[in-house]
Amino acid sequence: MDPQEGIWSPAKRDIGNLAAADLGQVTRAVKRRLEQIQHRPNLADGCPAGTGLIADG
Repeated sequence: MDPQEGIWSPAKRDIGNLAAADLGQVTRAVKRRLEQIQHRPNLADGCPAGTGLIADG
């Protein structure tokens, strides 16, 4: 799994059933969900771990 997929997966799941009237509404929904994920560092921190890669540092 790619690290970014850990972020996009919940975002796509949340907007998958959105019946948007226009592209602006989709954009706002995606931005809102990404902001919610940003405020949950434990979710974002787990994304690189899900790849099996180990960070040197």
